[in-house]
Amino acid sequence: MSTRAVLEVIALGVEDALAAQAGGADRLELVTDIAADGLTPPVETFAGIRAAVGISLRVMLRLRDGFAAGDLEALVRTAGELRAAGADEFVFGFLGEDGGPDLGAVERLVAELDGCRWTFHRAIDRATDRDALRKQLAELPGLDTYLTAGSRDGVDDGLPTLITEAVRHGEPGYTQRLLVGGGLRLEHVPRLRAVGVDAFHIGGAARPHGWTAPVSAEAVRVWRTAVDA
Repeated sequence: MSTRAVLEVIALGVEDALAAQAGGADRLELVTDIAADGLTPPVETFAGIRAAVGISLRVMLRLRDGFAAGDLEALVRTAGELRAAGADEFVFGFLGEDGGPDLGAVERLVAELDGCRWTFHRAIDRATDRDALRKQLAELPGLDTYLTAGSRDGVDDGLPTLITEAVRHGEPGYTQRLLVGGGLRLEHVPRLRAVGVDAFHIGGAARPHGWTAPVSAEAVRVWRTAVDA
């Protein structure tokens, strides 16, 4: 029996979370400030969403726009506060000036999270060498997912890379799940499913009326049907 594909939806608040769950989302990525591509939400927002829905929540750890870690001590404190409030899954990823992973920042956060599962986000799409990044991060505790479009320009451009990486699944550095998001459209899904991709991430696609309107349960349901096909 095939395992159901994961559908992850960006949620900014409780209304989004309830609609996404009603539409069939398996997991939410919790962020604030979507204009900055998603920053860490307040602990109170996490707690409200956690109380409202029963599905998995991955919380963004990112305090400023861009792919540098910034104030690492503030990030570590924030992670600790979220864990104390019950968060147990996270999303983060930082690059150094050389375009490789900022191992110091990533390892410091991983130590604070103490085994929690986490996603390395689309910083991978800005890395100078994706393969090297994957191999450098391969053994970090808790890393189970890469959120990626295959390219900084989105899935249209990144599809060949995504297909190549999906085919390599299981090789050293390629054991983590590919969670495809960033310009993802419904017509991409069958081709990605055909090569074994089984996790999909949507933000704007769940909001037919734009980011100022909440998630649409019906829009999520359309995606649920597509990824299950």
